[in-house]
Amino acid sequence: MSEHNDQPGGKGRPTPSRREAEAARKAQMKKANTRKDQMKAQRAMRDSAREKQRRALAGEGSAADLPSRDRGPVKAFVRDYVDRRFSVAEFLLPLLVLMLVLSTVGGEWGSVVVVYLWMATILLVGLDSVRLVVGVRRQIRTRFGAEHVRGTTSYALLRSTQLRRFRLPKAMVPRGAPLKERY
Repeated sequence: MSEHNDQPGGKGRPTPSRREAEAARKAQMKKANTRKDQMKAQRAMRDSAREKQRRALAGEGSAADLPSRDRGPVKAFVRDYVDRRFSVAEFLLPLLVLMLVLSTVGGEWGSVVVVYLWMATILLVGLDSVRLVVGVRRQIRTRFGAEHVRGTTSYALLRSTQLRRFRLPKAMVPRGAPLKERY
């Protein structure tokens, strides 16, 4: 037994030599640099993945790089189904701006026009949304099966409310184009 253990309050081991202490300190510093390098590499990987995803959303990259909510043949079909048709909901924002201008500038007649325009807009958006949902669900059942319908309704409705030029992933089919047979 060592005499270091006999002392009260002793550390239980011999004091390291200067050479050992310097080697341990240098090894610790190398670990710190390694951690820093690991963080840089992780950041570079995240940036690369983010850039791939951005390119895929812009229509330039691979479908595998899309976010998980946009991946798969069913979602691609829903995007094409929505993008190939005119939707009343996509013109909702410009109509709301027009109504705001009419209500502030038009005086009494402007307010009356805004009320009727607002009611007509709500009715048309509702009818168009029902038509969109029924059409998408029917097409998905026939092309992919009933088990793939879940989650596509909200995806189609949200996409139809966005202005076509600001949709992500970017619209890839022209308006009025026929639907592809296979996705």
